[in-house]
Amino acid sequence: MTLDFSPVWAGWEALATGAATTIEVTACSLVLGCVLGLLVGIGRLAPQRRVVFGICTAYLTFIRGTPLLVQLFILFFGLPQFGIMLPAFACGVLGLGVYSGAYVSEIVRGSIQSVDRGQMEAARSLGMPYRMAMRKVILPQAFVRMIPPLGNEFIALIKNSALVSLLTINDLMHEGEKIISVSYRSLEVYIVIAFIYLILTSATSLVLRKTEKSLRADGRV
Repeated sequence: MTLDFSPVWAGWEALATGAATTIEVTACSLVLGCVLGLLVGIGRLAPQRRVVFGICTAYLTFIRGTPLLVQLFILFFGLPQFGIMLPAFACGVLGLGVYSGAYVSEIVRGSIQSVDRGQMEAARSLGMPYRMAMRKVILPQAFVRMIPPLGNEFIALIKNSALVSLLTINDLMHEGEKIISVSYRSLEVYIVIAFIYLILTSATSLVLRKTEKSLRADGRV
């Protein structure tokens, strides 16, 4: 058997467009996941607020305990039964963002708890309200400590984005499957797709390593 990559080269424009869509979906999901993770992570630090703590815990338990694919299908196929029709792109971003937010929230919570308690006590003794102390004193220190574990989550998000092709989003995987449907060269197409994902994740890893190295050089990590 010989490998024939000519159908892949003929469809490189479609793959490039699909890769751009993959980056777009991942970036939007990343923003949503970080915002949601920050809110849930802080909410999990306030057990005395039972309602907020309970909602955050229930969200975390459900999202981390069920497959991402099922969650995407609930949004895309389940919500229309209640008259809620979301575009495929919105379902993909929402599903990935909500899924990622659950894991980001634990990173946020752990990073905040790693900051010495004396920092909060010192801020409160200066008359800062809790929210101001959290925003100006605790979170900046915690953010630096979040970078290494967040990097792993970002890379996982890029790879998980391949699932949105099942929602008919024209991402990298979906464009590759179109080429396979007319060329029947599945091995060659999947090899190229894997290589493109490798480039995306490697580039992300490189940027994160340089960021972490810079912070370490400044003595902030």
